[in-house]
Amino acid sequence: MIAWGDVYKVVEAMAPLYAALTLGYGSVRWWRFFTPEQCAAIHCLVVYFVVPFFTFEFTIHIDPFAMNFRVIAADAISKLATVLLLAAWCRCSDRSSYGWAVTIFSLAQLTNTLVVGAPLFDAMYGRWAQDIIVQLSVAQSILWTTLFLFALELMRARSGAGAGSGGTGSSSMAVADEPRATTKDVECNCNAETEIVAHASHVSLMKMVLFKLAVNPNVYASILGVTWSLMAKRWHFEMPRILENSVMVMSKAGTGLSMFSLGLFMALQEKMISCGPKQALFGMVVKFMFGPAVAAVGAFAVRLHGDLLRVAIIQNALPQSIMSFIFAREYGLHADVTSTGVIFGTIISLPVLIAYYVVLGFLS
Repeated sequence: MIAWGDVYKVVEAMAPLYAALTLGYGSVRWWRFFTPEQCAAIHCLVVYFVVPFFTFEFTIHIDPFAMNFRVIAADAISKLATVLLLAAWCRCSDRSSYGWAVTIFSLAQLTNTLVVGAPLFDAMYGRWAQDIIVQLSVAQSILWTTLFLFALELMRARSGAGAGSGGTGSSSMAVADEPRATTKDVECNCNAETEIVAHASHVSLMKMVLFKLAVNPNVYASILGVTWSLMAKRWHFEMPRILENSVMVMSKAGTGLSMFSLGLFMALQEKMISCGPKQALFGMVVKFMFGPAVAAVGAFAVRLHGDLLRVAIIQNALPQSIMSFIFAREYGLHADVTSTGVIFGTIISLPVLIAYYVVLGFLS
């Protein structure tokens, strides 16, 4: 049974995040403190320095030998179930498209796990729940973001191969620098040429994914953090105080500056809902209803119960990951829908998360 005091603790943990968000929004939209170029510089500071240190500081304190693999498995099952449902939709429906399938997956499954989730779940269920959220954040950063990038590059490669085989003379986007192989058999087998172009596109697909991962500092932060925690827990040593304080001085700004940067991002958009009301409503249904529903399927599949079940479901109702918008904008894939998911989803997430917290609290 959830008491009003428990709800207040959640609001108390989330209110500072929205305060930083409002300050970031107001500093551009109301007070005109920053130009778009200065906002871009602040965003780079957050992406390349603050958030990686923030991620690293949380990750080094997890115990890899005591990770809750049932929750991680439940999350993996929910994501795989989403992929299978979307694949079936693409196969059976004439109104489906590969691009929309990728967008729906990002809306339903890629969340702002660490910045919003860590303080939220600490307030809801305690430190153990925060540790689980950190574990899920590491999995998302290393595994699921990689697969999301792979899907985006595959989409680009497929569209490029289609252009190459159509005889229009335009080269593939993904293989613009690759020499195009041709077949010179007497039967003029166009299918063979298409397969060669597609294979070259897929290779350039894999190279691009590896390049983007190589320049993503959060991937380094997660891998280094897990590596350090493995060694520290295995051989029972601690990080030297001078090094830990050097990390902490940057990581303490992680939550505040991340939300402040998100406020800047909101203020720079022409519209709060840039994709239209119907698509915005569709995105919110996917984010706050479909995502948690599939998460519940994964949780039941591994027989989670009690607070573990609640954590597994609620974490999929966290706001949209801003990285998913950055990649969607880069690849030209429904960036307006993803932008609305980040902005509007973050604004309404507090009452939605509290509602899930209260309703699931009645489940025995």
